[in-house]
Amino acid sequence: MENQELTTVETAKDLGLLPEEFERIKEILGRVPNFTELSIFSVMWSEHCSYKNSITWLKTLPKDGPRMLAKAGEENAGLVDLGDGIGCAFKIESHNHPSALEPYQGAATGVGGINRDIFTMGARPIAQLNSLRFGDINLDKTKWLIKGVVKGISHYGNAFGIPTVGGELFFDECYNINPLVNAMSAGIVKAGETVSATSYGVGNPVYIVGSSTGKDGIHGAAFASKDITEDSVNDLPAVQVGDPFQEKLLLEATLEVIQTGAVIGMQDMGAAGIICSNSEMSAKGEHGMRVDLDKVPTRQENMKPFEILLSESQERMLIVVEKGREADVQAVFDKWDLNCVQIGEVTDTKRLEYYMHGELVADVPADDLVLGGGAPVYQREYREPAYFAENQKFKIEDVAEPEDLVAVAEHLLGHPNIASKRWVTDQYDSMVGVSTMTTNRPSDAAVVAVRDTEKAIVLTVDCNSRYVYADPQKGCAIAVAEAARNITCAGGEPVAITNCLNFGNPYIPEVYWQFVSAIKGMGEACTRFETPVTGGNVSFYNQSSDEGPVFPTPTIGMLGVMVNIDNIMTLDFKQPGDFIYLIGESVNDISSSQYLASWHKISASPAPYFDLDKEYATHQVIKELIKHKMVQSVHDVADGGLYVALAESAMPNKLGFDIATDAAIRKDAFLFGEAQGRIVVTVAPADQDRFVELMATSETDFTLLGTVTDGYFHVDEQLFGHVTDVKLLFDNVLHVALGE
Repeated sequence: MENQELTTVETAKDLGLLPEEFERIKEILGRVPNFTELSIFSVMWSEHCSYKNSITWLKTLPKDGPRMLAKAGEENAGLVDLGDGIGCAFKIESHNHPSALEPYQGAATGVGGINRDIFTMGARPIAQLNSLRFGDINLDKTKWLIKGVVKGISHYGNAFGIPTVGGELFFDECYNINPLVNAMSAGIVKAGETVSATSYGVGNPVYIVGSSTGKDGIHGAAFASKDITEDSVNDLPAVQVGDPFQEKLLLEATLEVIQTGAVIGMQDMGAAGIICSNSEMSAKGEHGMRVDLDKVPTRQENMKPFEILLSESQERMLIVVEKGREADVQAVFDKWDLNCVQIGEVTDTKRLEYYMHGELVADVPADDLVLGGGAPVYQREYREPAYFAENQKFKIEDVAEPEDLVAVAEHLLGHPNIASKRWVTDQYDSMVGVSTMTTNRPSDAAVVAVRDTEKAIVLTVDCNSRYVYADPQKGCAIAVAEAARNITCAGGEPVAITNCLNFGNPYIPEVYWQFVSAIKGMGEACTRFETPVTGGNVSFYNQSSDEGPVFPTPTIGMLGVMVNIDNIMTLDFKQPGDFIYLIGESVNDISSSQYLASWHKISASPAPYFDLDKEYATHQVIKELIKHKMVQSVHDVADGGLYVALAESAMPNKLGFDIATDAAIRKDAFLFGEAQGRIVVTVAPADQDRFVELMATSETDFTLLGTVTDGYFHVDEQLFGHVTDVKLLFDNVLHVALGE
């Protein structure tokens, strides 16, 4: 093997490795690595691939459950049993750094990558969601970012032919430099038709299939493992380029080749490209690989070995095939007009040997590259930040209650964080595949029918990052609880979560404290709701030298099951005269609310009121009410508080409401506070006696607020507006703000 490219500790630092990691690599190899080998370690030991600063805490999360078919870390995505021989694969991942520099391709390839994680397991994707965070909407840069990201998601997802069925959008100045783009996908697979990301069987051929390999995305995993700076624009080659039409062909070819029975193992090429797929599959199967890099189809001439190995070119898969079945596999990919080239074979060495034109250019042990093998694991120092104690000093008594509550109501409904997201959702195709049940039926979560069954999957993504910043442990528990609440309100049963953990630099003790505290809160809530963590993504370094870290944002993607689609529940008021009830406890609390943040301009306060056990009990009551057909609509109280929830339920059918507040609680807290665990339901007069009887035996607080009316919004007999005017404001905020 040539040694003229031998490296130094300075080379290692340039590639993002620590000096002690460079020394460890020399020990593993028994010599000084050449540049190709050091590049391999730099991406595989990056935070993005190795989770070296997070795995210790991730292992504390619950991962067992009665429906789990593939637990966290076992496959590319979580796999949950839906019953009757059907499984659902689902996962969420980030594409934050690429989207900060090139929003269109950054977001588009995020969508492509998460869908490949699903169909590489043999599941057909049927639904996509996203969680987006941007800075001040009045900034030109923010407008450029959001337009590019939304266009990238819509163009890729729409062309790929998978409906985008839900998501969330949040604005805050902390995301001015570093937006967050998290993409989620879910797919359906029949029992016995899954395929694992593994490699075994000495002599079995190794194929690369799909697109050709180019120089896009090289060192992308390492790029995602450092702060955004003014020089990050120079990392633009680290942003991948996607082709949704090629991905559609790859999807169909992949699912078809699995049916041949010739596939031993399969993995998509996402972060770190070929080397990641080679090493993870080999380590899992306890085998090795010999790969001829010159056989890899390339888009550019004279690509160097490290460029071929580390390229993150999209729409590619690595497949290990049973020897003797090569023709069967080749025929499938020829049919779909895709590359299908044997580039190597499985060995019994547990090493990865890479050749270029017959010359050995890299020789590394597979197991030492991957998580759970020889990749480093760190336990970072963490320290409670000073702001946390300051938040606890907040007192509602120090905040004057506004005289004009109507003005507050209009302000909230006109705020970008609360107003309609139609400017975004209108660009997404939510109806392709004709399985989405909630396209024209507003619900707290997306409901997608499973074909040829009476079942549906229920999906949501949730995280109020302001709560998490205020109190990471409680705020993250709230994110899980809200996701479960949305699934429950839609008529589903929460069963499992995937997470996308977006934080700042883990080497900063205060940032790492946020991470550790959030994990603790997630574990508590997931244990209570019996929703094991199936996997996901850790995205550190979401900060800039100028702005500091973003709000800690542990996005929760939750999967629910609906045994019968007739159980679907929507949030819209149905007819005048129905009774409006509030289920859950009302408290005198405005902490961390949108009202406190944007109306009063107060950022220092605790997370809102939250009682995990009471929240869980409320969910069980809601399930019974829906099951026994006692409610006409169900909608959780979330951002903006009770008034916003009522308005959102009134607008779809152009109805109104007439309610009374609770004299024991400040009006602003009752209407605009965001105390958790509250749900608004409407009850037909004929069902009121049954409803009251069930609620009276539940030990869950419930209050009669008032009735559904014909279009006017009344609170304590004061007119707050008419639905037509409110809806006009609510629907047009983003259109006006973005100049569209």
